[in-house]
Amino acid sequence: MRLTDFWQRLDQVFGVGYAKSIAHDQVLSQLGGRTIDEALAGGEETAVVWRAVVAAYPERVPARLK
Repeated sequence: MRLTDFWQRLDQVFGVGYAKSIAHDQVLSQLGGRTIDEALAGGEETAVVWRAVVAAYPERVPARLK
């Protein structure tokens, strides 16, 4: 998954402003206790980070984006 696709998906799920807040502030256990921003900056693959988002917020992510 390209990084631009990742951010488009995150914006679709949370809205543009809130997506950035989630990425910066929300620590996900699925990412080893890192935020989305930290995981991406650390070189984690976008598909792995997206799967962590889906696992953390299954009720928010529509089936077509899972």
